[in-house]
Amino acid sequence: MSQAHEKLNLASEPLLQLDDIEVIYEKVIFAIKHISLQVGPQSIVALLGANGAGKSTILKAISGLAPAQRGEIVQGKIVYSGKDITQATPGQLVAQGLVQVLEGRHCFGHLTVEENLLTGAFIRRPSSKALAQDLERVYAFFPRLKLLRKSYAGYTSGGEQQMVAIGRALMANPKLILLDEPSMGLAPQIVEEIFEIVHQLQQTQGLSFLLAEQNATVALRYANYAYVLESGHITHHGDAQTIASSQALSDSYLGGR
Repeated sequence: MSQAHEKLNLASEPLLQLDDIEVIYEKVIFAIKHISLQVGPQSIVALLGANGAGKSTILKAISGLAPAQRGEIVQGKIVYSGKDITQATPGQLVAQGLVQVLEGRHCFGHLTVEENLLTGAFIRRPSSKALAQDLERVYAFFPRLKLLRKSYAGYTSGGEQQMVAIGRALMANPKLILLDEPSMGLAPQIVEEIFEIVHQLQQTQGLSFLLAEQNATVALRYANYAYVLESGHITHHGDAQTIASSQALSDSYLGGR
């Protein structure tokens, strides 16, 4: 383990740890190789890299969604909250507080904003009182959603749908949220608003985030730690300020060495 990772672990044990993970698609196509990373409690960790670098595959391997796209973990181990979850199902992981927000939001367009949010609590089966409290907690972070709660999600903007997707994840009462390309297709002002809310959730609710993001500039402003990927491999990692000031990003995005 690197000195950087040792430094990261001084305060506490990692909430999530990947050890030498490899994923293949269709039994033959390697998507990611020898991926090892950590996410600490109450931290924001960024996965950075160009399109196709393997960021989404890592998130789907963690959340148990890789098999849905004919992907398979063929090597390594994933540990979450001290438990081996390498072969866990998505439903089991959500019940344990690990939730993914997929790229593209994937809201139910024919349901209202509030109905979308309520689907996030389904696996927990909370009481009516607890459900109402959870909704109000989400609305406190996303006041715009309260105004839109009776509107069909399919008629809301991209930024509002991203808020719905994150709010729906919060209704599952998570400890760790995997965010896949949260800035995709959104105006810069909305992107900043989304990341600021993520930061607030980290600071006030104690949540951890592992986010895959092409927009390295905004991600590094909010992340504590970052991993840079290229062609399915981690090429650099370190605290966010170090990565932001290094040549690692231009190497990954522009193919430099």
